[in-house]
Parts: sequence; structure tokens; C-alpha cells
Amino acid sequence: METETATPWLTDAEQCAWRTHLEVNRLLTYQLEKDLQPFGLTMNDYEILVNLSESEGVRMRMSDLASATLQSKSRLSHQITRMENADLVRRENCESDRRGLYAVLTEHGMETMKKVAPHHVASVRRHFIDLLTPEALAELDRGLKPIAEHLRGQRGRP
Repeated sequence: METETATPWLTDAEQCAWRTHLEVNRLLTYQLEKDLQPFGLTMNDYEILVNLSESEGVRMRMSDLASATLQSKSRLSHQITRMENADLVRRENCESDRRGLYAVLTEHGMETMKKVAPHHVASVRRHFIDLLTPEALAELDRGLKPIAEHLRGQRGRP
């Protein structure tokens, strides 16, 4: 017979911190998405544009882009199709791997990125960075790094 271990329920302080994190995450994502709407972009679109604009040759293998954006290959494929229709990206065959495809930032995609990035950064500042003191921002960064490291290590595990 297995012995049951007691569930280590969250303390009031832990539950408060957890719920505040969830609320901030949802509200901030909603607000940043709302601020991208005038440009006809979603947060997923913007994340893809950022990844491609920062990649060598403004291109990434689709599998690497899916991994970088935490999307399934199928979901990313649909996303890239929508972005191709808006002339933000195009697909190219991978010379070294017949099955592989690249997502490539188009000239229009780069122009869009250059136009939208200052507005997005202003939104991030207005709704996040400028609401914290430099000390609080540094403490938040120190507090979140171990969580990010742990979760990166969990990727690909069942």
C-alpha cells in the first residue's frame, strides 16, 4: 500500500504572489497585444518578426522558429501562412535538407518591424518598466531567472 504524502498547499503569501503573477501576465499580455492591433499584428506575429530580424540572414529554420516561439510546428505553419499573405515573411527551401524550410523576413516585414518596434518598446516601458524602480526591476530579474532556467530545462520532457 502506497503512503500518501500531504499536498504542500500554498501559504497565503505564496498564493497572493502566484495570483498576482497570473493577473499581471494576463493583463500585460492583453495590453501589449491591444497596442499592436493598430499595426495589424498579434504578439505572435511580433515575436516571429523579432526572432527573424535578429537572426543571421533574417531567416530561421521553421523547426528552430517553432522552438524559439514555443509553438507546435503545425501552429507555426498556419501562423507563417497568415504572415506570408501579409507579405511579412516568405518560406524558402533549405538547401542542406530537402525536408527543411526557412522562414525569411521580407523587405516589407523588416520595414514593418522598424515601424512597430519603437511603439512596442514604448508600450513595454509604459505598462511595465517605468512602473518599477531600478532596484525592483533588478530584484524581479534575479527572482525570475531561476524559474526561467528551470522551465527551459523542462522543455521536451514529458
